[in-house]
Amino acid sequence: MRVLVIGAGAREHALVLALRRDPAVTALIAAPGNAGIAQHADVRAVDASSAEAVVALAQDVRADLVVIGPEVPLVLGVADAVRAAGIACFGPSAAAARIEGSKAFAKDVMAAAGVRTAHSEVVDTPAELDAALDRFGPTWVVKDDGLAAGKGVVVTADRSAARDHAAELLEQGHPVLLESFLDGPEVSLFCLVDGENVVPLLPAQDHKRVGDGDTGPNTGGMGAYTPLPWLPAETVTEIVEDVVKPVAAEMVRRGCPFSGLLYAGLAIGAAGPAVVEFNCRFGDPETQAVLALLESPLGELLAATATGTLGEVEAPRWKNGSAITVVLAAENYPGRPRLGDVITGAGEGAADETTAVLHAGTSTREDGALVSAGGRVLSVVGVGADLAQARERAYARIASIKLPGSHFRTDIGLAAVESRITI
Repeated sequence: MRVLVIGAGAREHALVLALRRDPAVTALIAAPGNAGIAQHADVRAVDASSAEAVVALAQDVRADLVVIGPEVPLVLGVADAVRAAGIACFGPSAAAARIEGSKAFAKDVMAAAGVRTAHSEVVDTPAELDAALDRFGPTWVVKDDGLAAGKGVVVTADRSAARDHAAELLEQGHPVLLESFLDGPEVSLFCLVDGENVVPLLPAQDHKRVGDGDTGPNTGGMGAYTPLPWLPAETVTEIVEDVVKPVAAEMVRRGCPFSGLLYAGLAIGAAGPAVVEFNCRFGDPETQAVLALLESPLGELLAATATGTLGEVEAPRWKNGSAITVVLAAENYPGRPRLGDVITGAGEGAADETTAVLHAGTSTREDGALVSAGGRVLSVVGVGADLAQARERAYARIASIKLPGSHFRTDIGLAAVESRITI
């Protein structure tokens, strides 16, 4: 099987590494890729958001399967074009990708499917804003209704901060979604979905805010760990049965069946799981940790999902132990990051495979130096017998990497290690 992976981040680096472990994958091409991915795959240039360009590349490299990593190409219909060209594609149609591309659409699907989620209202004119804000609080949740790379959300007890964020979005022409605040620890559950067939992967927890102790603005994700020692196995079953399967069935009923990776972000409160958001693709940085523990051939799972035969393959098998991802970010991230600085110490992980360094925002300079090229620069993954050991290994590895002005959170997974998370 010749596989083409579309994307340029650490998520795609993790997908490439996992696909390399599948003996059925005989050729691996990534586009546009990055400096780290280039060590493991044939990297090609492509405009990932152009359906025409992706199809032409898939045909040129004779791909048997195209795996689309980021959400933007999916929302723009790139997967539809690949399938129309007769090539199997892992990733939902544009119609199904609205589950992420439009939060209002997602809310409508959840309401029809009877899935618990936050109460919400869409505001699309400034004149409606103040009255709508008065119907929420004392903690306000303000979201960009469209795609915002994980950074379009403000959660605050400060009404003026909530209003400022909403007003800025409206000024940019973006509808605003106001939501009631959901309490309880958050869980990311990835599920392979093929119509009404749903196969869960390991649950993970993301850390969205930039600073230790969940302080500062939201980011695209500063780290994640899996599995969750505080989450009962029956809760995962409950999420699959009461959340993901009803939503998948509702998508089929609407004539836009989901095919690919459906990511449910949930808060586990006193009344049980409630959906915070859905994404239409593998999440970053959770993917880096989850795939580090996958024993099953990833190519087989993705191809089965893409070809409608997910029900015929063996359920995913997992290594024992834990995995953690810590993100190394450029100076000033999540604001406008400083770019072009030389990175040292980011060579491949230890020979015993207890750590790995996955590239996100990197490129290679003409003189061969590795330099920063994005806000989230690297994902450092640690694997251990338990979460404490995985943390120790990841943080020891990230300490050896030097990037001027860079920063990372020092508390990824710490609350779980210290048994400070309860439901």
